[in-house]
Amino acid sequence: MSQQENKTGAPRGGVVWALVITSVAGFMAALDNLVVTTALPSIRKDLGGGLGDLEWTVSAYTLTFAVLLMFGAALGDRFGRRRMFLAGLTVFTGASAAAAMAPGIDSLIAARAVQGVGAAIMMPLTLTLLTAAVPAAKRGMAFGIWGAVNGLAVASGPLIGGSLTEHISWHWIFWLNVPLGLALLPLARLRLAESHGTGAPLDIVGTLLASGGLFGIVYGLVRGPADGWTSSYVLTGLVAGGALIVAFVVHGTRAKNPMLPMRLFRSRAFAGINAASLLMFLGMFGSIFLLSQYMQGVLGYSPTEAGLRMLPWTGMPMLVAPIAGILSDRIGGRPVVATGLFLQAAGLGYMAFVVTADASYAIQLPGLIISGIGMALFFAPAANLVMSSVRPSEQGIASGANNALREVGGALGIAVMGSIFAAQGGYETGQTFVDGLRPALVVGSAVVALAGIAALLIPAARRPSPTPESAEPAPVLETAAH
Repeated sequence: MSQQENKTGAPRGGVVWALVITSVAGFMAALDNLVVTTALPSIRKDLGGGLGDLEWTVSAYTLTFAVLLMFGAALGDRFGRRRMFLAGLTVFTGASAAAAMAPGIDSLIAARAVQGVGAAIMMPLTLTLLTAAVPAAKRGMAFGIWGAVNGLAVASGPLIGGSLTEHISWHWIFWLNVPLGLALLPLARLRLAESHGTGAPLDIVGTLLASGGLFGIVYGLVRGPADGWTSSYVLTGLVAGGALIVAFVVHGTRAKNPMLPMRLFRSRAFAGINAASLLMFLGMFGSIFLLSQYMQGVLGYSPTEAGLRMLPWTGMPMLVAPIAGILSDRIGGRPVVATGLFLQAAGLGYMAFVVTADASYAIQLPGLIISGIGMALFFAPAANLVMSSVRPSEQGIASGANNALREVGGALGIAVMGSIFAAQGGYETGQTFVDGLRPALVVGSAVVALAGIAALLIPAARRPSPTPESAEPAPVLETAAH
């Protein structure tokens, strides 16, 4: 794209650079959701700590990441998206180095929490910056590549963490981020164009309500399986968090410049894709969490072997998501997203049917492939639907809201499916594990099918012909703004 063609002010080659920078940054943030899980035994051996401490090495990142996503997006809209992206990337890279050098379990947990802060600022802005750099008619393909990289990061976290831990050291699951971050910082400064949102002042009340509400809910979901759902801390978190979220919704309908204008949910496109995203991540995260343990604890594979055998599922986005993006450009995002979700549901249902204590890999393979294709068909068009359902000036907060709902969905999936697993089975034998895994996968399949139904409620959009960016969201804005 030439300098004259780029209306965002990005330098020559801005589309390619924006795609590379935002995809790699998104990969780093998404990877750290699950990359630690397979390294926990090694971390405990080196740093000590009890089971609760180990759980917090995962949960500390999830909490700060989910809680601050909308605030990070709001900071970008107010102070400049590239500027805040650089700030978030700097914090994330520094915290990764601190985690790699942590002398004890407490300092590791603290570094993980700071990592989450950096990721929460950086992650929603990757999508906003990419949208600003890519012409409307080509966004499907760009989102396809972005979605492929992010989907691969989410799903391959256990494989990458297990391989680095098994063959090098657990420290390298954090050191990996440092050279990537240091390389991205000057590239982002030189190659990304600055953009802003509405320029409205920060919504302090909304920020406190959203952050407090999400903290309470995610804390309760994360701690529920370990502490018990009747624990006073868990119940307090869930109830107080829910009350604060209700207050946040009321605030969003009345405030002059709210962090998340509730009128956006009048758009069936915005409401539908966010409901589908929440439900999809609920089913997918919980399934990956249990199936990775099944392959290691029941079938006896090493972390690396288990990760490799899940590649037909986890690696499929790299092959299919770019195609899904092109399809969404041609026929619209709704049918592609819905098809992907129903395929994902079918794959999980198949896995629930065939898992046994000694299941062969060959019998599992069709379910892994179907699930992988389904996941790949979801990621790219979903991103496009989110960003095209609002005004360009509101794309930052739309991205932040969607990412926050995905994170809450992931935490909810692990909590809900973990509770079903614990109620129906356990870790005592391979058969008891399967007894718990099977009903959990059935629930995961049903939830993802509900996500497919939510996607069908999205109105069919007329695909834009190559037109200026400002004209692209107009068909949806009629319902979003009025």
